[in-house]
Amino acid sequence: MTSPRGAVVFDIDGTLLDSVDQHARAWVEAFAHFGIQAEEAEVRRQIGKGGDQLLPVFVDPDRLAREGETIEAYRSDLFKRRYLDQVRPFPGVRALLARLREDGLTVALASSGKASEVEHYQKILGIEDLVDAVTSADDADRSKPHPDIFEAVLRKLPDCPKESVIAVGDTPYDAEAAGRAGLATIGVLCGGFPEADLSAAGCIAIYRDPQDLLDGYAQAPFSVKKL
Repeated sequence: MTSPRGAVVFDIDGTLLDSVDQHARAWVEAFAHFGIQAEEAEVRRQIGKGGDQLLPVFVDPDRLAREGETIEAYRSDLFKRRYLDQVRPFPGVRALLARLREDGLTVALASSGKASEVEHYQKILGIEDLVDAVTSADDADRSKPHPDIFEAVLRKLPDCPKESVIAVGDTPYDAEAAGRAGLATIGVLCGGFPEADLSAAGCIAIYRDPQDLLDGYAQAPFSVKKL
């Protein structure tokens, strides 16, 4: 289903799902397995990017060319085995998406995660019946902060003019990627990035978390009156 009234495109990790710490720990552990030292705080600041953009921050180019795919595959398997069952939805997620749908807005997901992870996340969040379109790192050549993922989701929303589509994300990478695709972004603080970083990246409004966004729904930039 698409709607000419507009659409809201959500990031998942750190925006709808409390999973940033788990992703950071999985990366640190995966790097350590390959003899690469990385501090959890440093890795955490990179969460929001896909592996294609995160790995070059910690792995030199020659080794990245040789082992990048192996490291990423190890990290992905490790996350599923050790950390996936620890992640939880933030408060208000299902109610927020339901409210958007009640107002005739299309709901989409645009994540830098892999398609298999995104599919499982929807089950954890209990929102499969509320999502109209989904894109993941598997739909894009480059992950955030490049615009590819948002450009892919826009192609799945042909009835929604770009000016009526807004993104919601927790990292500067979400805002940068959305902005490069011509979309404005609402920021949320629940992923751990400072408000100043989200503002500097171009977020037009900032809320604590999905529940805060729902509580302030009438004034939010995605309300039907404003789209």
